[in-house]
Amino acid sequence: MKLSTLTANINCPEGSRLDPDICDLIYDSRKVVPGSAFVALKGYAADGHRFAGSAVEKGAAALVISDPLDFEVPENVAVVKVENTRLALALMSATFFGNPANELKTVAITGTKGKTTTAAMIAEIFEQAGIKAGTIGTLGIVYGGNTYKTDNTTPESYEIQKAMRDMIDAGCGAMVIEASSIGLKHNRLAGVTFDVGVFTNFSDDHIGGVEHKDMAEYQFCKSLLFRQVRHAAANIDDPAWKEITKDFDGKVKTFGFSPEADLIGKNDRLLSDGGFIGVHFETEGEKTLSLDVGVPGKFNAYNALAAISAVSFFDVPDKAIIDGLRKAHVKGRVEPVPVPGNYSLLIDYAHNALSMENVLTTLRQYKPNRLITMFGAGGNRPKVRRFEMGETSGRLSDLSVVTEDNSRFEDVMDIIEDIKTGLHKTDGKYVVVPNRKDAIRYCMENAQDGDIIVLAGKGHEDYQEIKGVKYHMDERELIAEIIEEMK
Repeated sequence: MKLSTLTANINCPEGSRLDPDICDLIYDSRKVVPGSAFVALKGYAADGHRFAGSAVEKGAAALVISDPLDFEVPENVAVVKVENTRLALALMSATFFGNPANELKTVAITGTKGKTTTAAMIAEIFEQAGIKAGTIGTLGIVYGGNTYKTDNTTPESYEIQKAMRDMIDAGCGAMVIEASSIGLKHNRLAGVTFDVGVFTNFSDDHIGGVEHKDMAEYQFCKSLLFRQVRHAAANIDDPAWKEITKDFDGKVKTFGFSPEADLIGKNDRLLSDGGFIGVHFETEGEKTLSLDVGVPGKFNAYNALAAISAVSFFDVPDKAIIDGLRKAHVKGRVEPVPVPGNYSLLIDYAHNALSMENVLTTLRQYKPNRLITMFGAGGNRPKVRRFEMGETSGRLSDLSVVTEDNSRFEDVMDIIEDIKTGLHKTDGKYVVVPNRKDAIRYCMENAQDGDIIVLAGKGHEDYQEIKGVKYHMDERELIAEIIEEMK
């Protein structure tokens, strides 16, 4: 693609007199190939302009810069000077991949909490409606049963545009993305007009360091999404909703438990039945539905309301909403795994005391026969984390099953002794089963009717790290093997 075509939609104070064919867009100088355009991004720790010379040596046909360079650029290399190279990368990437957002149903979700779960719910509703959907967010780029890991919740613009094109090639008709405040701040979502923008909630987070200087900036960056959406939905029960959506040019569809909402939730209650753990609620107003959501915690009724509001802008039948919300789950986040007994088995990523506290407190509300927590702790990490996890599990669990978890370069039994130090501060019962598969088997073989068992720590991870080597280990596969062995 010609450089002039790629830069046609960009404000270029200084365009190039050359117009080479560009084979790819690169923003990491180590990945430059002959004929590519190198876009010099300014990061937290490094400035891409420092590596422009290296890009030229590797055969870059063009440089996209915002600052002067400290070397003489060869005459056969095009130079385009722009005001903002991140914005330039986003707009060039959209053009390079043929504006894939125009071929998809697109939903972007912003908010402090609930983005990942809401995205999973929306994607599952689309799937139940016969529309293949991909997601981009905390878990990576997910479509077609595959997950491609990313460095950030909202990846760099090039990765987003490429992912959408790949989704289309794989038969997807919809894409749902988590729009983080940092991603919006750094123009990673520029170049896309989303069909729907959703606001979940707003609270203190990401303040300080290299993120946001204060709450005002954090809120402002969230609001940027609503300058680039065709339709908007917002949680009316969060006081920030009007400020977040103030730049949207149209009527915002509201959801919440307030009677003033367009989509009103009511009669929410916890639901636990034959291994199914979730929340039941009903809606009135724009839609009248009776719903069972397959994700634990009353707060997930809000995420479900957000998902319903988002898909209501498309031609999605109510049955797809009902089936999608019952089936939806987030991999590794209180993820249910089917088992033959009358108990619940959940996989969760909780790997510190705070996340463990949140999960176990939520599950305690379901009044299980017993709440059993299987967990370990990572090696070569602060010991205090192990003490705290042991104490938290001992306080909130009826039984703790202590095992291994990424021991790295430490001895598993040493880590377990540290966990026991925390456990001993409580009256909690515990057993030690050092091998993780054996620990899972112990939980399953000793499960009683009505128990809730949480396998904590691994979540979506599919490996076990021991002495510098990552071995494949997926708890879902281990559970399937154990079920087969127990037959």
